[in-house]
Amino acid sequence: MASVIPPGSWLGLLGGGQLGRMFCMAAQSLGYKVCVLDPGHDGPAAAVADDHIAADYLDEAALAKLARRCRAATTEFENVPAAALTYLAQHCTVSPGASSVAIAQDRIKEKQFVVACGLVVAPHAVITCDADFDSIDSSLFPAILKSAQLGYDGKGQQSVDTIAAARTCWTDMGEVPCVLEKRLQLRQEVSVVACRTRDGAAATFPLAENEHRGGILATSIIPARVDTDLAQRARDAALSIAGHMDYVGVLCIEFFVLHDGALLVNEIAPRPHNSGHYTIDASVSSQFEQQARVMAGLPLGDTSQVMAAVMLNLLGDLWFDDAASMREPDWASVLQVPGAKLHLYGKSEARKGRKMGHVTCVAPTPSEAALRADQVARALGIARSA
Repeated sequence: MASVIPPGSWLGLLGGGQLGRMFCMAAQSLGYKVCVLDPGHDGPAAAVADDHIAADYLDEAALAKLARRCRAATTEFENVPAAALTYLAQHCTVSPGASSVAIAQDRIKEKQFVVACGLVVAPHAVITCDADFDSIDSSLFPAILKSAQLGYDGKGQQSVDTIAAARTCWTDMGEVPCVLEKRLQLRQEVSVVACRTRDGAAATFPLAENEHRGGILATSIIPARVDTDLAQRARDAALSIAGHMDYVGVLCIEFFVLHDGALLVNEIAPRPHNSGHYTIDASVSSQFEQQARVMAGLPLGDTSQVMAAVMLNLLGDLWFDDAASMREPDWASVLQVPGAKLHLYGKSEARKGRKMGHVTCVAPTPSEAALRADQVARALGIARSA
């Protein structure tokens, strides 16, 4: 096993969002101190970290300061520049490595990597110049044009029905490299959170079944309503990707499930994931505890699920009424529901579409968890179809 970093030591984190906040809390529970490097001054992670370096991710002096203090460093979102991780790796232990993050930062590289692993992705075409549209098969439509970089939560994506529409959309997007992906009829969307140590030990959490609205995760149901064969195929695929990447840390693989049961890899997120938030309340060890364990060279925790769970994402829309005036959601009614676990991220301003928190409803059985989630949804005025 890699050398252990003992509790009381400093761990470094690049990124200041809610994933970083939850990582800080998990690491601190294990006795570690966390230093956050983030350009923002009031981010959710900085509010709970033991120290905060307010600087750009490529600020060499700031990176050097983080490296001097921390024996290990990680990230909380995939768009941290890979160059920052490369620099830190010369001075301290870094997970995940820059090469793993670089794959997930580019949809073109990501799809090529997944195919090289022997797994299946949606039919697609790579667009890097106008001439690429001339060789596109019309059977690819209807499709979604996705920017190769900096796209998340539905950003950088546009539905298109014809080659002409795709060409126009690509021009409007600034003619950046893109993936034109066939829009498939899906039975479900599922995800697997996996974790892997430096010595190759690996584990997965149970499959989550996800519903998205407007490209943003709305609800996760755990365990997913799939048969054991599909669940095992998804977990095996996630571990295969982690192994081929030589990945160290926590990552999430999102999958499409077609009506015939075919399993297609959608995206790789090289970090803890929104669909894994339920692990805080419904698992023996959370995804964030696993992230801290891997960084510190500790054994992986137990990924068993101890309660059925339904997770509801809370967006800033909840703070606005029909007249667009601000109001505070009725948290008291939420917390009256048995098994409702409220997590607010401490963000200073609610904005529509902004992730402000989540509620995980836990119960002894999936049906009871679903009923509790329905109660919470009614209390907040959230539509629930899953």
